[in-house]
Amino acid sequence: MQIEKLRGKALDELFDAILTLETREECYQFFDDICTVNELQSFSQRLQVAKMIKQGYTYAHIEKESGASTATISRVKRSLQWGNDAYTMILERMNIDFEK
Repeated sequence: MQIEKLRGKALDELFDAILTLETREECYQFFDDICTVNELQSFSQRLQVAKMIKQGYTYAHIEKESGASTATISRVKRSLQWGNDAYTMILERMNIDFEK
């Protein structure tokens, strides 16, 4: 777990703050204040890449549709294969269909 190096009170408080958000609009407000546009684009792009990998799309298709680099696609794929299964957990909770 890469995040273990950061584990502590400050990160716990950040996650607790995120868990208090109740609506999409509150998420927009909070993340607009806390993140740069580029950070938000990266987060949303990675989730889209994970969804497309789980749906079985090729790197070329994912790169074309998402604009993600092959390095980003590879990183997300590694997380899907060897990570904490968080992408899968989130996509399943969102009822994302893994079929093309």
